[in-house]
Amino acid sequence: MPGMWWVVGVVAAVVLATAYLTWIAARVDRLHVRVESAARALDAHLLRRAAAAAVLAEERYAVELYAASRIALDAEVDEREAAENDLTRQLRSSPLDPEEPAAAAVIGASRRLVLARQVHTDLVRDALFLRRRPLVRLFRMSRKHERPRYFDIDDPTLNTRPELSVG
Repeated sequence: MPGMWWVVGVVAAVVLATAYLTWIAARVDRLHVRVESAARALDAHLLRRAAAAAVLAEERYAVELYAASRIALDAEVDEREAAENDLTRQLRSSPLDPEEPAAAAVIGASRRLVLARQVHTDLVRDALFLRRRPLVRLFRMSRKHERPRYFDIDDPTLNTRPELSVG
């Protein structure tokens, strides 16, 4: 009977190691699913902001802003960051009054975009950190997931202060 304890110990260690590896693999999968979901949400917010900017540009007859918003709406994946940066620069150069409904829609869309971008960035950072862990690399737990990428754009926060008029 005394020789059976080492068998029980080995079986317990194998069960614990298997449970830990299963937990890590599930965590890798969940985190990558969350990154994909955040990327889709970020894309939706980018489209909403570009559409709101197009409406604002049509109301103001702002040709450059309209062109930037249409380019952002129609951009391919590899051109998306540059198109969104151009749209952000155009929006920053346009005076935005929160009292104007079209401008308020752009301001609101930009604020939601800031949050969506932050969530996406945090999740990508966490996923990349998890992918670098030795056990994840050793057992290739992330092989079925594409490597997550940051979406690198200028901070889309807009200045919404109305111009002060000295009267």
